[in-house]
Amino acid sequence: MSAQQPPMKQQHMARFPNNEIISLVGKAPRFDLAESVGPSVRLAELIDTAFGDGADFALDYGTAAGNPELRREIAADNGVDADDVVVTVGGMHALFLIAFMLCQAGDEAIVAEPVFPLARNALTAVGATTRALPLRFDTGYRVDLGALRKLLSPKTKVVSLASPQNPSGVAIPAQTLREIVAMLAEHAPEAWLVIDETYREAAFGDDTSAPSSASLGPRVISVASLSKSHGSAGLRIGWAITRDTALRQALVTAKFSTVISCSPVDEALALAVLRQRDRIIGERRELLAQNLQVVENWVLRHPAHIEWVRPDAGALCCVRLKHEVFDAAAVERFYATLARYSTRVAPGPWFGDEPLVFRLGFGLPTLTQLAIALECVSVALTEAAPGVA
Repeated sequence: MSAQQPPMKQQHMARFPNNEIISLVGKAPRFDLAESVGPSVRLAELIDTAFGDGADFALDYGTAAGNPELRREIAADNGVDADDVVVTVGGMHALFLIAFMLCQAGDEAIVAEPVFPLARNALTAVGATTRALPLRFDTGYRVDLGALRKLLSPKTKVVSLASPQNPSGVAIPAQTLREIVAMLAEHAPEAWLVIDETYREAAFGDDTSAPSSASLGPRVISVASLSKSHGSAGLRIGWAITRDTALRQALVTAKFSTVISCSPVDEALALAVLRQRDRIIGERRELLAQNLQVVENWVLRHPAHIEWVRPDAGALCCVRLKHEVFDAAAVERFYATLARYSTRVAPGPWFGDEPLVFRLGFGLPTLTQLAIALECVSVALTEAAPGVA
C-alpha cells in the first residue's frame, strides 16, 4: 500500500476563513433581501458600444495597468490622472493587492466594523493584525474620531474604511475624512488610508453623489468597482487610485504577478458601461429611491418590532430587532420563519455586527417583488414575537 499524503496544515486551510456570506453566490431563495446589488446590466445594452457592429475582437492579453481608455474614464470621474489608476479584477482584488503590498506579519491594520468580511480577510491573510474600529447601530454607524485616535500606533500601516459602508449604507462626511487624513499624518505618518467607495455613485434619485476621496492626500487610496452602482458585478472590473507613483507601480507589478492582466473583453465592456454611465446609474438611482421609500414605510409599520438606520446611499441598510422583544430564541424563530417563506436577509454577525441586526438589501427586487418580500418579513416578525402590538 502506498503511504497516504499528510493532511494540509490547518493554518494554511484557515488562511481565508469561511464566512456564510459565500451563500450569496449560491442558489438564491425566492425573495433575496440579503443581496447588496441592483439590477444587472444586460450584455445586449453594451455589445455595439463595446465591439461595434461586427463584434470582432482580438482575444489578446490586456495591459498590467489596465486599458488606457478605461483608466482615462475612471480618472475623469474621480478628478485624477489616468496614470493614478490601476484596473483590477474587481474591487476585492484591489483590496488584496493593497494589503499584500503594504502589510507584513506584525503590522497593524485598523478596520471599521461591521464590515464586508472579505475586506478584513485580505489583511489577516497577509499576516496583519487587525484592530477593530467599532461602528455602532446606536450612533448611526458614524466614525468616532476619538476611538480611532486611540487605535493608532507606530505599527499602523493601513486604516481601512468604506464610504458608503457595507452593510449600513452610511457615508463618512467629507470633513470627517479630512480630519482622519490629518490625524494619520500627525499620529501614524507611515499609515495609508484605504477607502472603499464602491457605493459612492449609488445615490438616491436626484441626490448628489459624494465627491471622490482620491484627491484627499498622497497617502489615500480609493478603491471601487462596477459591481454595485453600475449593475455590472459579472464583469469583475474594479480599480485602485493612488497619487503615489511608487505604490502605483508596485500594484501594477503585483497585479501582473497574480493575474497578468484583466480580460480585454471585460475591459471593453467596462468602458462601454462608463460611456453609458449617466443612463445606467440614473436608472438604478430611480429604482433605489423608490425602493428606499417602500422600506421606510415598511419600517414605520413595525415600531414595536424593529428600528433602522436610514442609509445615505447604496442598495442596503441595517435593521435591528427590538431587544426588549426578541431574545435569542425569538431571533432563531425569525430566521426559521423567513426560510419557510423562501426569503433571506443578511444576518448582522456575517459582518461582525450584533445578532439583532440584519442587512436588508432593497436594490435588486422590482417594486412589486420588494413589497411581497417585505410582507414575508412582516410575517416572520409577528410569528417570532407573537402578541406584540
